[in-house]
Amino acid sequence: MRHGARGYNRTDRIADQIQRDLALMLHREIKDPRVGMVTINSVNVSKDLAYADIYVTFMGIDEEDGVDEALGVLGHASGFLRSMLAKGIQLRTIPRLRFHYDRTIVDGPRMSRLIDKAVKEDEARHQGSSDPDQKNGD
Repeated sequence: MRHGARGYNRTDRIADQIQRDLALMLHREIKDPRVGMVTINSVNVSKDLAYADIYVTFMGIDEEDGVDEALGVLGHASGFLRSMLAKGIQLRTIPRLRFHYDRTIVDGPRMSRLIDKAVKEDEARHQGSSDPDQKNGD
């Protein structure tokens, strides 16, 4: 979330830098097949810079079983990734990394299908109940 009329604040800039750097690191350094291809959708850094919440999705991983395992792998690697970030980001302390599965990529299309279905059912219901001789409110 972006704040203020002046553009990016400090935590937003740090979050963007963490997202760019982590994306490269995950691609180059994490070769665990349980993770597959990881996409970092967003990073939110706490105001005190204690934590960075990283929202990710995985390509080629079964949502039911594989997501928790992949998040576990990333969580286990978070100390290593944090130390790698420290080499590229000039901060006194690097935020602790907390990985979360971003369900929006799954929930968005599902919600869209549900809305489309409801609209079609509503249209069918209105077409079935309309009488050409009857006017609304008369």
